Amino acid sequence: SLSVYAQTNEYGFLETPYRKVTDGVVTDEIHYLSAIEEGNYVIAQANSNLDDEGHFEEDLVTCRSKGESSLFSRDQVDYMDVSTQQ
Repeated sequence: SLSVYAQTNEYGFLETPYRKVTDGVVTDEIHYLSAIEEGNYVIAQANSNLDDEGHFEEDLVTCRSKGESSLFSRDQVDYMDVSTQQ
């Protein structure tokens, strides 16, 4: 359910959480993005394979950007979904 993950921002818009990705490494840092902001980033699926240190195991990662799904180099990824139900 959207309400499990979403929060409202200061303007009343819904925002959902994403894990920040830095240099191909998924961090525990959580950023909340609106649907408009989300379109500016490359976002990996929550079920992407990671090693024990948070690196993507594959060179190419299934992501969405600007509303379209595609494969991106792991170094191009900005965020990762926190849940497969997002």
